[in-house]
Amino acid sequence: MQNGGGCMEKVLNKRFPNKRVVITGAGSGLGRALAVDFARLGWSVGVNDIDPARAEETLGLVEKNGGRGFAMKGDVAKWADVSGLAEETVARFKGADIVVNNAGIVAVGTMEKIPIEDWQWIMDINLMGVIHGCKAFIPVFKEQGAGHIINIASSAGIASLPEMSPYNVTKAGVISLSETLRQELAGHHIGVTVACPTFFKTNLMDQCRYTDPRQLDMANAFFEKSLCNAEKVSRHILRSVAKKRLYVITQTDGRLLWKVKRYMPEKFYKFMGFFYRKGYADKYLGVEPAHQALDN
Repeated sequence: MQNGGGCMEKVLNKRFPNKRVVITGAGSGLGRALAVDFARLGWSVGVNDIDPARAEETLGLVEKNGGRGFAMKGDVAKWADVSGLAEETVARFKGADIVVNNAGIVAVGTMEKIPIEDWQWIMDINLMGVIHGCKAFIPVFKEQGAGHIINIASSAGIASLPEMSPYNVTKAGVISLSETLRQELAGHHIGVTVACPTFFKTNLMDQCRYTDPRQLDMANAFFEKSLCNAEKVSRHILRSVAKKRLYVITQTDGRLLWKVKRYMPEKFYKFMGFFYRKGYADKYLGVEPAHQALDN
């Protein structure tokens, strides 16, 4: 692993000599990249995904890259599945050092047009899935006297871009939960890190729900223009955990959005409203402007 990987490996292995991690949504994308990176460090990896075939594929990559572990099907929206994952991890690994709450999906559209069923769907997975993961593993960490939680949020939870309200709300909730836990767990030697990447090449849009094809085109265009990938985000997360950092904001655009919103929130949203109203994002991405899409 490049970019100071040797130093990072020493720090992580010193903090977590048993080297045990469990990752939800590890069947593809960032979850799979994290599983492979931990395997390269010699960790035992619990691979959890709602698609058992994908989970097994990731486990094969873990073993190919020097790790070991197990694959387990699970739906993070169901408390029984996540609590069962914690029990299985303890049974197989005699504990756990890091849990990565990564599983997530996307629903886009203007707020009032998104069906209530889609709101519930994304809340159950993106937010309740993380809550389930934290609630299931915190007792394990407290009993051990140490551990680390990695929650995968998004820059969307900071910037709250238009036509993404369900995704924004769930990711903002994940950030808030992580900030809360950082304080609550400080006295228990349990670290918390929340990752807030912007768009990067992944298969997140495979299950996307939308109210207008234009929104899907726009999201896919953002992903296509991204110069970042899951492997880069994964490496940044591991370095940040080694440094015990709370926030992980990998891309330059994400750090810029975060700083401008923090220091000039009123001006930030005034500008973003103007930018959206004029359709500049549509023009940049090469998709049909919103007002034209609504007229057709």
